[in-house]
Amino acid sequence: MEKIKNPGKGIKAPENINNLEKDENCPFTGSLKLRGKSFIGTVVSTKMQRTAVVSWDRKKFLPKYERYLKLRTKVSAHNSDAINAKEGDIVMLQECRPISKTKHFAIVKILGKEDTYELDKRLEEEGKHKFKKKEIENKKDEEQNEES
Repeated sequence: MEKIKNPGKGIKAPENINNLEKDENCPFTGSLKLRGKSFIGTVVSTKMQRTAVVSWDRKKFLPKYERYLKLRTKVSAHNSDAINAKEGDIVMLQECRPISKTKHFAIVKILGKEDTYELDKRLEEEGKHKFKKKEIENKKDEEQNEES
C-alpha cells in the first residue's frame, strides 16, 4: 500500500486512493508539491488524459469608461485519478511546479456540481446563449415538469 500524504493548506486526501494506479504528479500519492495561489472554478473539458480545463469569471475595472469588463480565465490543471473531476464540477485548484508546457495547476478538491452547467452548454450549442437567467431557470423548470 502506497503512503498517502497530506498536501497541507487544509486539504485532506480523498478516501478512494488505496487501489489506484501510481501517478507521479498526484499531490496525494506522488511527489508533487503544492505552493502559491489557489482558485475555484468550473471544469469545462476533460478530453485530455489526466488533464482538465478549468475556467472562472472575473471582472476588471476600466477607469476610462468607469465600467467593469467581464473576463473569463481558462487554465489547464492536472486531474489525478484520486480526484477524477468531471465536466460541470466546481473544483479547487492549487498552483504547483510546471507539469507540462501548459499545466501549472493541480485539482485538489471537488466542491460540488454546477446546477445549470448542462443547460448552459446545450443552449450555447444551439446558438441561444444570450438568454437571461430567469429564462434559463424557466426552461429548467419546464424540463423537470416534463420528466415528472
